[in-house]
Amino acid sequence: MEPVSAENVTRAEPSAGPTPPALPTLMGVNFPEDPIKLLSVQVVLILAYSTIIGLGVLGNALVIYVIYRFKTLRTVTNFFIANLAVADLLVNTLCLPFTLVYTLQGEWTFGSTLCFLLPYAQGLAVHVSTVTLNVIALDRHRCIVYHLETRMRKDVCFGVIAVTWVLSAVLASPLAIFREYGSFTLQPGHTIQVCTEKWPGKSTDGTVYSISMLILQYFLPLSIISFAYARIWSKLRGHVSPADGAGAGSERHRRRRNTTKMLVTMVVVFAVSWLPFHAFQLATDIDSSVLDMRHFRLLYTVFHVGAMCSTFANPLLYGWMNRNYRAAFLAVFRCREAGERGRGRLDSVHPAGGGGGGGGGRGKKTVLETQDAAATRLNATDV
Repeated sequence: MEPVSAENVTRAEPSAGPTPPALPTLMGVNFPEDPIKLLSVQVVLILAYSTIIGLGVLGNALVIYVIYRFKTLRTVTNFFIANLAVADLLVNTLCLPFTLVYTLQGEWTFGSTLCFLLPYAQGLAVHVSTVTLNVIALDRHRCIVYHLETRMRKDVCFGVIAVTWVLSAVLASPLAIFREYGSFTLQPGHTIQVCTEKWPGKSTDGTVYSISMLILQYFLPLSIISFAYARIWSKLRGHVSPADGAGAGSERHRRRRNTTKMLVTMVVVFAVSWLPFHAFQLATDIDSSVLDMRHFRLLYTVFHVGAMCSTFANPLLYGWMNRNYRAAFLAVFRCREAGERGRGRLDSVHPAGGGGGGGGGRGKKTVLETQDAAATRLNATDV
């Protein structure tokens, strides 16, 4: 393993581009008076990352489960939403725990394989989220603006999801290809392991890639999404007032407006969460003197935490803004509570087994009744 030059450590690493690396910049370099060394700062970072990981895993897993569990939720839009949840789960489980440890240690201790894998995985997940948000916006634009009642077929939907992952894998590939794992000597007798970007050509290659990804991953997608939802909102506002239309048509129009509000809010949260990180990264690419700031690592980490909040925000939005998801979430917990009550009654009457068939039937009936009630509520709305 060849040693890494000081130039690579201090300049190449911040050029990870708008796709956040699975690790903080200036990897392995411990500056004097680095605020991240303070115990109070480390406690706050541990709490912040732990909260994001916990909420992200629980919320996104719940979204995937209810779409799988309730047939009424198996629509094209919800399949795309499940794809978003899978991408966020990838970040929550594979990337953020290592990011936290690396931020606190200031040294890469996870070996060569993860050095190449983790930045790539996080870049892949962010690209998948961005492309999926675009696909959702364009699909709704097609259906609402052009009055196309024929929905996208599910096999086509799965094909689009597959293409999304392939395209994202290609766009994120430079994060794995142009990377180097090596050792860096801070001072005689003190050598640490680092994981840095290493571009084969000019030193500006990393900056070019970073700015290109900023355009492809942030500004261009948000422009397309904004255009699509602006036209959708204009179309829905020009619709006949629900009070003046037929009952079924008015209900469908109301659902479309509510769903569009939820999807627009998702995009706004995504854009606002990532804006500070992208702005800071762009400033770093344009002016290398930003790297000399005393609080550079702390600022980078704070902006990264803000960006990662988008990985758990969507499930909260679904439960808050969509009756369908809210009913499904409540049904899952009520079914579990009903099942536990049923098992509790069974254990109290027949603790050693034998003669428990009746108690088990009552517990099962309670769960089924809860599920039937949930199905009735789910059928009343649509996404």
